[in-house]
Amino acid sequence: MYYVKNERNGEEIYDPTYNLAIEYFLLNEKKLDEPILLFYINEPSIIIGKNQNTHVEINEEYVKEHNVHVVRRFSGGGAVYHDLGNICYCFITNDDGNSFRDFKKFTDPIIDSLHKMGVEGAELKGRNDLVIGDQKFSGNAMYATNGRMTSHGTLMFDVDIDETTKVLKPKAAKLKAKGVKSIRSRVTNIKPHMDEASQDMTLHEFRTALLLNIFNVANLDEIKEYQLTDQDWEWIDDFRSRYTNNDDWNYGENPDYEIIRDERTTAGQIEFQFNISKGKIKEAKIYGDFFGLGEISDVEQALIGQDYTRENLVKVFEGLNIKNYFGNVTAEELADLASL
Repeated sequence: MYYVKNERNGEEIYDPTYNLAIEYFLLNEKKLDEPILLFYINEPSIIIGKNQNTHVEINEEYVKEHNVHVVRRFSGGGAVYHDLGNICYCFITNDDGNSFRDFKKFTDPIIDSLHKMGVEGAELKGRNDLVIGDQKFSGNAMYATNGRMTSHGTLMFDVDIDETTKVLKPKAAKLKAKGVKSIRSRVTNIKPHMDEASQDMTLHEFRTALLLNIFNVANLDEIKEYQLTDQDWEWIDDFRSRYTNNDDWNYGENPDYEIIRDERTTAGQIEFQFNISKGKIKEAKIYGDFFGLGEISDVEQALIGQDYTRENLVKVFEGLNIKNYFGNVTAEELADLASL
Protein backbone atom coordinates (compact mmCIF):
# COMPACT_ATOMS: atom_id res chain seq x y z
CA MET A 1 0.00 0.00 0.00
CA TYR A 2 1.14 3.54 -0.83
CA TYR A 3 0.78 6.54 1.46
CA VAL A 4 0.14 9.92 -0.17
CA LYS A 5 0.83 13.17 1.68
CA ASN A 6 -1.52 16.05 0.90
CA GLU A 7 1.37 18.47 0.55
CA ARG A 8 2.24 21.04 -2.08
CA ASN A 9 5.73 22.52 -2.21
CA GLY A 10 6.41 20.92 1.16
CA GLU A 11 3.38 22.56 2.83
CA GLU A 12 0.50 20.52 4.24
CA ILE A 13 -2.96 21.51 2.92
CA TYR A 14 -5.90 22.15 5.24
CA ASP A 15 -8.34 23.49 2.63
CA PRO A 16 -11.13 20.90 2.09
CA THR A 17 -11.73 22.04 -1.50
CA TYR A 18 -8.21 20.84 -2.29
CA ASN A 19 -8.21 17.76 -0.07
CA LEU A 20 -11.39 16.31 -1.58
CA ALA A 21 -10.06 17.08 -5.06
CA ILE A 22 -6.85 15.19 -4.21
CA GLU A 23 -8.88 12.19 -3.10
CA TYR A 24 -10.94 12.22 -6.29
CA PHE A 25 -7.77 12.46 -8.37
CA LEU A 26 -6.21 9.46 -6.64
CA LEU A 27 -9.41 7.49 -7.13
CA ASN A 28 -9.93 8.27 -10.81
CA GLU A 29 -6.59 9.20 -12.30
CA LYS A 30 -3.75 7.63 -10.33
CA LYS A 31 -3.95 3.84 -10.67
CA LEU A 32 -0.95 2.51 -8.79
CA ASP A 33 -0.03 -1.16 -8.45
CA GLU A 34 -1.18 -1.24 -4.80
CA PRO A 35 -3.97 0.39 -2.75
CA ILE A 36 -3.54 3.98 -1.58
CA LEU A 37 -3.96 5.53 1.87
CA LEU A 38 -4.60 9.25 2.17
CA PHE A 39 -4.93 11.24 5.40
CA TYR A 40 -6.00 14.88 5.54
CA ILE A 41 -6.97 17.50 8.12
CA ASN A 42 -9.47 20.20 7.16
CA GLU A 43 -10.11 23.71 8.38
CA PRO A 44 -13.63 24.15 9.85
CA SER A 45 -15.91 22.73 7.18
CA ILE A 46 -19.10 20.81 6.51
CA ILE A 47 -18.74 17.93 4.08
CA ILE A 48 -22.10 17.18 2.46
CA GLY A 49 -23.11 13.74 1.18
CA LYS A 50 -23.49 13.44 -2.57
CA ASN A 51 -27.29 13.13 -2.53
CA GLN A 52 -28.09 15.58 0.26
CA ASN A 53 -29.89 18.91 0.09
CA THR A 54 -27.25 21.31 1.39
CA HIS A 55 -29.76 24.02 2.29
CA VAL A 56 -31.62 21.63 4.59
CA GLU A 57 -28.58 20.08 6.26
CA ILE A 58 -26.70 23.20 7.40
CA ASN A 59 -27.31 26.34 9.40
CA GLU A 60 -26.57 28.66 6.47
CA GLU A 61 -26.55 31.92 8.39
CA TYR A 62 -24.09 30.65 10.99
CA VAL A 63 -21.91 28.94 8.39
CA LYS A 64 -21.52 32.09 6.30
CA GLU A 65 -20.97 34.32 9.33
CA HIS A 66 -18.14 32.09 10.60
CA ASN A 67 -16.56 31.30 7.20
CA VAL A 68 -17.10 27.56 7.48
CA HIS A 69 -16.32 25.73 4.22
CA VAL A 70 -19.18 23.79 2.64
CA VAL A 71 -18.04 21.08 0.22
CA ARG A 72 -20.01 18.26 -1.39
CA ARG A 73 -18.24 14.92 -1.66
CA PHE A 74 -18.86 12.19 -4.25
CA SER A 75 -19.97 9.50 -1.80
CA GLY A 76 -23.35 9.03 -0.15
CA GLY A 77 -24.07 9.24 3.55
CA GLY A 78 -24.74 12.23 5.77
CA ALA A 79 -23.21 15.62 6.43
CA VAL A 80 -20.24 15.77 8.80
CA TYR A 81 -18.33 18.59 10.47
CA HIS A 82 -14.53 18.78 10.24
CA ASP A 83 -12.11 21.04 12.07
CA LEU A 84 -8.42 21.01 13.02
CA GLY A 85 -9.14 18.36 15.67
CA ASN A 86 -10.32 15.82 13.10
CA ILE A 87 -8.47 13.50 10.71
CA CYS A 88 -9.99 12.08 7.54
CA TYR A 89 -8.72 8.78 6.20
CA CYS A 90 -9.27 7.35 2.72
CA PHE A 91 -8.51 3.83 1.52
CA ILE A 92 -8.48 3.81 -2.29
CA THR A 93 -8.38 0.50 -4.13
CA ASN A 94 -9.70 -1.46 -7.08
CA ASP A 95 -13.36 -2.44 -6.78
CA ASP A 96 -13.43 -6.23 -6.48
CA GLY A 97 -17.24 -6.31 -6.71
CA ASN A 98 -17.67 -7.48 -3.11
CA SER A 99 -16.33 -4.64 -0.97
CA PHE A 100 -18.84 -1.84 -1.53
CA ARG A 101 -20.79 -1.29 1.72
CA ASP A 102 -18.36 -3.65 3.53
CA PHE A 103 -17.24 -1.05 6.03
CA LYS A 104 -15.68 -3.63 8.34
CA LYS A 105 -13.00 -4.46 5.79
CA PHE A 106 -11.71 -0.88 5.77
CA THR A 107 -12.36 0.17 9.37
CA ASP A 108 -10.68 -2.84 10.98
CA PRO A 109 -7.14 -1.37 10.53
CA ILE A 110 -8.32 1.85 12.21
CA ILE A 111 -9.99 0.00 15.08
CA ASP A 112 -6.94 -2.21 15.62
CA SER A 113 -4.73 0.89 15.76
CA LEU A 114 -7.00 2.55 18.32
CA HIS A 115 -7.00 -0.58 20.49
CA LYS A 116 -3.20 -0.38 20.58
CA MET A 117 -3.52 3.19 21.89
CA GLY A 118 -5.81 2.16 24.71
CA VAL A 119 -9.18 2.85 23.10
CA GLU A 120 -10.41 -0.65 23.91
CA GLY A 121 -14.10 0.08 23.35
CA ALA A 122 -13.74 1.25 19.76
CA GLU A 123 -15.91 -0.80 17.37
CA LEU A 124 -17.96 -0.68 14.18
CA LYS A 125 -21.67 -0.42 14.99
CA GLY A 126 -24.73 -0.18 12.78
CA ARG A 127 -24.38 0.67 9.14
CA ASN A 128 -21.23 2.76 9.04
CA ASP A 129 -20.39 4.29 12.44
CA LEU A 130 -17.35 3.74 14.64
CA VAL A 131 -18.32 4.13 18.28
CA ILE A 132 -17.08 3.96 21.83
CA GLY A 133 -19.98 2.66 23.84
CA ASP A 134 -23.01 4.36 22.32
CA GLN A 135 -21.13 7.48 21.20
CA LYS A 136 -19.93 7.96 17.64
CA PHE A 137 -16.42 9.20 16.82
CA SER A 138 -16.28 8.31 13.13
CA GLY A 139 -18.70 8.36 10.21
CA ASN A 140 -17.82 6.41 7.08
CA ALA A 141 -18.89 6.49 3.45
CA MET A 142 -17.98 4.86 0.14
CA TYR A 143 -17.87 5.78 -3.52
CA ALA A 144 -17.21 3.53 -6.51
CA THR A 145 -16.60 4.42 -10.16
CA ASN A 146 -14.94 2.85 -13.19
CA GLY A 147 -13.72 -0.21 -11.32
CA ARG A 148 -12.23 1.80 -8.46
CA MET A 149 -13.55 2.65 -5.01
CA THR A 150 -12.76 4.72 -1.93
CA SER A 151 -13.80 4.00 1.62
CA HIS A 152 -13.31 7.09 3.72
CA GLY A 153 -14.16 8.30 7.18
CA THR A 154 -13.61 10.84 9.92
CA LEU A 155 -11.72 10.40 13.16
CA MET A 156 -12.83 12.86 15.84
CA PHE A 157 -9.63 13.16 17.84
CA ASP A 158 -10.24 16.50 19.59
CA VAL A 159 -13.07 18.18 17.67
CA ASP A 160 -15.03 21.17 18.99
CA ILE A 161 -18.26 19.22 19.46
CA ASP A 162 -20.22 22.29 20.52
CA GLU A 163 -19.44 23.84 17.14
CA THR A 164 -20.88 20.76 15.43
CA THR A 165 -24.25 21.48 17.01
CA LYS A 166 -24.21 25.03 15.62
CA VAL A 167 -23.40 24.28 11.99
CA LEU A 168 -25.53 21.18 11.34
CA LYS A 169 -29.30 20.71 11.43
CA PRO A 170 -29.95 16.99 11.99
CA LYS A 171 -33.31 15.59 10.97
CA ALA A 172 -35.53 14.62 13.89
CA ALA A 173 -36.18 11.20 12.34
CA LYS A 174 -32.48 10.40 12.36
CA LEU A 175 -32.09 11.30 16.02
CA LYS A 176 -35.23 9.34 16.90
CA ALA A 177 -33.90 6.27 15.08
CA LYS A 178 -30.75 6.40 17.17
CA GLY A 179 -32.66 6.97 20.40
CA VAL A 180 -30.98 10.25 21.29
CA LYS A 181 -32.02 13.88 21.59
CA SER A 182 -29.12 15.79 20.05
CA ILE A 183 -25.84 15.66 18.16
CA ARG A 184 -24.01 16.57 21.35
CA SER A 185 -25.22 13.50 23.21
CA ARG A 186 -24.34 10.98 20.51
CA VAL A 187 -20.72 11.89 19.64
CA THR A 188 -17.41 11.76 21.45
CA ASN A 189 -13.75 12.52 20.82
CA ILE A 190 -11.12 9.79 20.79
CA LYS A 191 -8.54 11.56 22.96
CA PRO A 192 -10.30 11.19 26.37
CA HIS A 193 -10.51 7.42 25.82
CA MET A 194 -6.81 6.87 25.05
CA ASP A 195 -4.37 5.35 27.53
CA GLU A 196 -2.34 7.56 29.83
CA ALA A 197 0.76 7.37 27.63
CA SER A 198 -1.21 8.81 24.70
CA GLN A 199 -3.06 11.63 26.48
CA ASP A 200 -0.54 14.32 25.52
CA MET A 201 -0.54 13.44 21.81
CA THR A 202 -1.10 16.21 19.29
CA LEU A 203 -3.28 15.52 16.25
CA HIS A 204 -0.22 15.11 14.03
CA GLU A 205 1.39 12.71 16.51
CA PHE A 206 -1.85 10.74 16.54
CA ARG A 207 -1.71 10.53 12.74
CA THR A 208 1.88 9.27 12.93
CA ALA A 209 0.86 6.57 15.42
CA LEU A 210 -1.96 5.49 13.09
CA LEU A 211 0.42 5.26 10.14
CA LEU A 212 2.97 3.18 12.04
CA ASN A 213 0.26 0.80 13.23
CA ILE A 214 -1.53 0.47 9.88
CA PHE A 215 1.69 -0.15 7.94
CA ASN A 216 3.13 -2.21 10.80
CA VAL A 217 6.50 -0.44 10.72
CA ALA A 218 8.75 1.17 13.34
CA ASN A 219 9.65 4.32 11.37
CA LEU A 220 7.84 6.54 8.86
CA ASP A 221 10.68 6.23 6.34
CA GLU A 222 9.77 2.54 5.96
CA ILE A 223 6.39 3.48 4.45
CA LYS A 224 6.09 3.38 0.67
CA GLU A 225 4.97 6.80 -0.64
CA TYR A 226 3.66 8.32 -3.85
CA GLN A 227 4.37 12.04 -4.24
CA LEU A 228 2.02 14.27 -6.24
CA THR A 229 3.68 15.75 -9.33
CA ASP A 230 3.22 19.11 -11.04
CA GLN A 231 1.13 17.36 -13.70
CA ASP A 232 -1.04 15.84 -10.94
CA TRP A 233 -1.61 19.28 -9.49
CA GLU A 234 -2.75 20.66 -12.85
CA TRP A 235 -5.55 18.06 -12.87
CA ILE A 236 -6.40 18.71 -9.20
CA ASP A 237 -6.54 22.50 -9.71
CA ASP A 238 -8.88 22.13 -12.68
CA PHE A 239 -11.16 19.68 -10.88
CA ARG A 240 -11.29 21.89 -7.80
CA SER A 241 -12.39 24.92 -9.84
CA ARG A 242 -15.21 22.94 -11.50
CA TYR A 243 -16.46 21.01 -8.48
CA THR A 244 -15.22 21.22 -4.89
CA ASN A 245 -14.67 25.00 -4.98
CA ASN A 246 -17.84 25.69 -6.99
CA ASP A 247 -21.09 26.69 -5.24
CA ASP A 248 -23.15 25.21 -8.06
CA TRP A 249 -21.80 21.79 -7.10
CA ASN A 250 -21.62 22.29 -3.34
CA TYR A 251 -25.10 23.79 -2.90
CA GLY A 252 -26.96 22.82 -6.05
CA GLU A 253 -30.34 24.13 -7.07
CA ASN A 254 -33.03 24.53 -4.44
CA PRO A 255 -36.34 24.93 -6.35
CA ASP A 256 -39.73 24.86 -4.65
CA TYR A 257 -41.57 21.55 -4.86
CA GLU A 258 -45.24 20.87 -4.27
CA ILE A 259 -44.89 17.47 -2.58
CA ILE A 260 -42.10 16.49 -0.18
CA ARG A 261 -42.02 12.97 1.28
CA ASP A 262 -39.27 12.27 3.80
CA GLU A 263 -38.59 9.20 5.93
CA ARG A 264 -35.83 7.10 7.44
CA THR A 265 -35.65 3.63 5.84
CA THR A 266 -33.48 0.54 6.18
CA ALA A 267 -31.19 2.11 3.56
CA GLY A 268 -30.96 5.47 5.35
CA GLN A 269 -32.75 8.80 5.06
CA ILE A 270 -34.61 9.20 1.74
CA GLU A 271 -36.52 12.28 0.62
CA PHE A 272 -38.64 12.58 -2.53
CA GLN A 273 -39.66 15.97 -3.90
CA PHE A 274 -42.19 16.20 -6.72
CA ASN A 275 -44.02 18.71 -8.86
CA ILE A 276 -47.23 17.13 -10.15
CA SER A 277 -49.27 18.25 -13.17
CA LYS A 278 -52.49 16.52 -14.26
CA GLY A 279 -51.66 13.48 -12.16
CA LYS A 280 -48.19 13.02 -13.66
CA ILE A 281 -44.75 13.71 -12.22
CA LYS A 282 -43.46 16.86 -13.93
CA GLU A 283 -40.27 17.23 -11.85
CA ALA A 284 -38.55 14.94 -9.36
CA LYS A 285 -35.67 15.32 -6.94
CA ILE A 286 -34.28 12.73 -4.53
CA TYR A 287 -32.12 13.48 -1.48
CA GLY A 288 -30.78 11.36 1.34
CA ASP A 289 -27.85 9.82 3.19
CA PHE A 290 -28.14 6.40 1.52
CA PHE A 291 -25.16 4.71 -0.15
CA GLY A 292 -25.72 4.15 -3.85
CA LEU A 293 -23.49 2.92 -6.64
CA GLY A 294 -25.35 4.57 -9.52
CA GLU A 295 -26.28 8.17 -10.25
CA ILE A 296 -29.54 9.06 -8.47
CA SER A 297 -30.39 11.31 -11.42
CA ASP A 298 -31.15 8.09 -13.34
CA VAL A 299 -33.98 7.37 -10.90
CA GLU A 300 -35.20 10.97 -11.07
CA GLN A 301 -35.38 10.80 -14.86
CA ALA A 302 -37.24 7.48 -14.74
CA LEU A 303 -39.93 9.08 -12.56
CA ILE A 304 -40.57 12.12 -14.77
CA GLY A 305 -43.71 11.72 -16.87
CA GLN A 306 -45.03 8.82 -14.78
CA ASP A 307 -48.50 8.64 -13.22
CA TYR A 308 -48.25 9.70 -9.59
CA THR A 309 -49.91 6.66 -8.02
CA ARG A 310 -48.49 4.13 -5.61
CA GLU A 311 -49.20 1.25 -8.00
CA ASN A 312 -47.34 2.92 -10.84
CA LEU A 313 -44.44 3.95 -8.62
CA VAL A 314 -43.99 0.31 -7.62
CA LYS A 315 -43.73 -0.61 -11.31
CA VAL A 316 -41.20 2.14 -11.98
CA PHE A 317 -39.02 1.13 -9.04
CA GLU A 318 -39.26 -2.56 -9.92
CA GLY A 319 -37.91 -1.70 -13.37
CA LEU A 320 -34.77 -0.24 -11.82
CA ASN A 321 -31.91 -1.82 -9.90
CA ILE A 322 -33.11 -0.30 -6.62
CA LYS A 323 -30.44 -1.90 -4.41
CA ASN A 324 -27.78 -0.44 -6.68
CA TYR A 325 -29.11 3.10 -6.28
CA PHE A 326 -30.34 3.05 -2.66
CA GLY A 327 -29.10 -0.04 -0.82
CA ASN A 328 -31.27 -2.38 1.24
CA VAL A 329 -34.77 -1.16 0.42
CA THR A 330 -37.61 -2.61 -1.71
CA ALA A 331 -39.69 -1.10 -4.52
CA GLU A 332 -42.77 -1.33 -2.30
CA GLU A 333 -41.08 0.55 0.54
CA LEU A 334 -39.97 3.31 -1.83
CA ALA A 335 -43.45 3.58 -3.35
CA ASP A 336 -45.02 3.81 0.13
CA LEU A 337 -42.65 6.63 0.99
CA ALA A 338 -42.95 8.51 -2.32
CA SER A 339 -46.77 8.43 -2.60
CA LEU A 340 -49.35 10.39 -0.63
